[in-house]
Amino acid sequence: MTQPLFFYFDLGNVLLMFDHWRAARQMAEVADVPVEQVWDLVFADGGLNEKLDAGSLTTAGFYEQFCRELSCRPDVHVLAHAASNIFELNASMSAVLGRLVAARKRLGLLSNTSDVHWQFFSNDRYWFVPSAFETIVMSYRVKLMKPDPRIFLHAAKQAGVRPEEVFYVDDMPQHVAGARSVGIDAVQYTTTEAFVDELAKRGVRLTY
Repeated sequence: MTQPLFFYFDLGNVLLMFDHWRAARQMAEVADVPVEQVWDLVFADGGLNEKLDAGSLTTAGFYEQFCRELSCRPDVHVLAHAASNIFELNASMSAVLGRLVAARKRLGLLSNTSDVHWQFFSNDRYWFVPSAFETIVMSYRVKLMKPDPRIFLHAAKQAGVRPEEVFYVDDMPQHVAGARSVGIDAVQYTTTEAFVDELAKRGVRLTY
């Protein structure tokens, strides 16, 4: 295989592990409402979290609808922290990322995420993760969400390369399929060891 010119990474459950149930539990505690109600409103298919990620709902709009639907009014900042404090660093992938930075590879981040989450991990303890990337494509900003092929074409254009010159890793098989549909070389993240093997197949050999 030809060595890629550009490497795109998904964020959630690749570089930072996360748990939506943890968010639902923490938000329910802050709002003093049943966790099942929070899950159904926020995280079920078509819920508020999806609308945040898609950029069709603002953080302020999310808060107002959350309060209205659940008849509560927790502190907005406390609720945002409860919704966002759900990430844990994937240390082994962080080490791989560091080696790629040291090797001067061109790196980008491509994620379905919201403004509230982005502010949390780019301004808080995970600020160093975004700093590794020259190009960052967030769904809420471009108002496109994986696996829509258009977001992958947009990402390649932002990087200044052709889709077939990109190597992309994502934990979701449907997102991998979306990337491949436009010619991007994409693999599903399972373990860091498997990802390192995939890099080696493309001429990028690392220790971590």
